[in-house]
Amino acid sequence: MTSKNESDIKKDSEENREVKPHEHPLVAMPEDTNLPTVSNPALHRYLQEISQYELLTREETDELAIQFREDGNQDAAYRLVSANLRLVVKVAMDFQKYWMQNFMDLIQEGNVGLVQATKKFDPYRGVKFSYYAAYWIRAYILKFIMDNWRLVKIGTTQAQRKLFFSLNKEKKLLEAQGFKPEVKLLAERLKVKESEVIEMSQRMDSWDVSLESPVRSDSEDEQKSFIPSDGPAIEDVVAGEQMKEKLSDLLKVLKVKLNDKERMILEERLLTDEPLTLQTIADRFGISRERVRQIEVNLLKKMKKYLEIEMPDIVDFFDGKRMVQKV
Repeated sequence: MTSKNESDIKKDSEENREVKPHEHPLVAMPEDTNLPTVSNPALHRYLQEISQYELLTREETDELAIQFREDGNQDAAYRLVSANLRLVVKVAMDFQKYWMQNFMDLIQEGNVGLVQATKKFDPYRGVKFSYYAAYWIRAYILKFIMDNWRLVKIGTTQAQRKLFFSLNKEKKLLEAQGFKPEVKLLAERLKVKESEVIEMSQRMDSWDVSLESPVRSDSEDEQKSFIPSDGPAIEDVVAGEQMKEKLSDLLKVLKVKLNDKERMILEERLLTDEPLTLQTIADRFGISRERVRQIEVNLLKKMKKYLEIEMPDIVDFFDGKRMVQKV
């Protein structure tokens, strides 16, 4: 048996160490326009995995889409999704500047959009699947960024999303042209209200602060302790509860003095969240609807007079016809 000489061994070693195209750490092939070349190590493994899926021609894509739409062929749907995973990465790259955290989050949301596009795609409309899918991919990525830009959502309407991505761009454009990016000018250029520009600027430039965080480093008081309340003062709440209790007691006494018709109107029309109609009460007593209305008017006058004597401050709870506070 003859042995290889030193040069042959060296040559074989170099050949064995040769990196095959699909194993290259950057993964992106020169002929693969659907997969951008990246140097982020976190993407290497994922890109290597998705690069194994073969790209589809327009005819193959349409055929698979028809199979899935007509027959619910899950294998066809799987091929459509897997063949376009690189499209998700390419679209997500356009949003990377807005999401400086884990880039894989954007890819994950984009993949959800791709699946949704596969479900909704109509191959008979003559639209290219990649164009249609890119719309859904961008929509899901954009919604994810908007929902997670701050702990408190900035907004999810289409107009707010558009303003979110256009505001800073327009500011830089004005500065480059020698203009000061004032609110009025920005509102005119973006065709929005000045209040919308102010609100979005404040939200984009501000930082989230935990309500449990101290107001100062040397303080034990939390931020939430100093948040003003938009609701009624505690004194007003207590006073209101006391008035309702007193009113309830007075109405119990009044009910004893009422006849059957008046008592029903009071209990099932004036003091309930689901009042009976005049006609329903009229049918029960075999009288006209107009007669029930007259009884109700007289009852309200009787109640008002009674309560003004027994409880003068009840005027705040009475609007001349119906109880403002239900008892």
